[in-house]
Amino acid sequence: MLESFLPLVKFALSEDVGTGDVTTLNSVPANVGARAVIMAKEPGVVSGLEIAQMCFHEVDPALKFRATTKDGQQVDAGVALAQISGSAASIMTAERTALNFMMRMCGVATITRRYVHAIDGTGAVILDTRKTTPGLRFLEKYAVQCGGGQNHRLALWDMYLVKDNHIRAAKGLTNAIDRIQRTRRDLLLEVEVESMDQLREALRPEVDRILVDNQPVDAVRIAVEEVDRWFRSNPPDHPRARQGHKRWPEVEVSGGLNLDTIRAYAETGVDYLSVGALTHSAPAMNLSLEIEEVG
Repeated sequence: MLESFLPLVKFALSEDVGTGDVTTLNSVPANVGARAVIMAKEPGVVSGLEIAQMCFHEVDPALKFRATTKDGQQVDAGVALAQISGSAASIMTAERTALNFMMRMCGVATITRRYVHAIDGTGAVILDTRKTTPGLRFLEKYAVQCGGGQNHRLALWDMYLVKDNHIRAAKGLTNAIDRIQRTRRDLLLEVEVESMDQLREALRPEVDRILVDNQPVDAVRIAVEEVDRWFRSNPPDHPRARQGHKRWPEVEVSGGLNLDTIRAYAETGVDYLSVGALTHSAPAMNLSLEIEEVG
């Protein structure tokens, strides 16, 4: 999988290096060696070590990269995440691109871990969304996994998700589902609902997940109870049903979720909580590269 990100790494390096690192080329002799570390300047969760390694190796295949932590590991400020040795000039040329990738990914992993801890013990799962940085989606979704969250659909092709605009354009929720069923592939089908009437309309054997969007906690709790009543009378009989499910369709909630509200929503009994902030609002984790030895 890592090889598929090489074009992205090449583009990021070309964006930064361009026709050459004029400062390093004209101030650091090519034969000077160094040992450097990537240092955490604040507490957080590690993510992106392999992408950083790829950046250094793309600039100079002779550089040696040794991870001293693991993706998904919680670290304190002052911890060295990785060590790089070889040409000092090469290390400095690759430094910013490698750090930019890691700072972004560590930031996503760190905020995800906070959400996961906030709902600990409820049995609910934190999900990401498609509100990702163009070109970085798969890296950001990997970072969510490092933080202990799970991925919602990766893109438009791997899951059916009938949203409000689909319902309007199809002239009704039932119409949208019926049209999907005519050419249904073996993919999960999720339906977004904004009212109890829509929820009841979506409760049919073909639907695998109900997304309750932009509703207060009490309304979400009522929606979960309604799905549970339907499930007791309509147990699933298809292979898409997830092993160990509490209900089918499962229930996801989205909209207005933050660290202050997430636990109250999780305690309604929902299966999933999708949080766009994991990727669209994650602050970068402060990292630096420090040369420890020259020689």
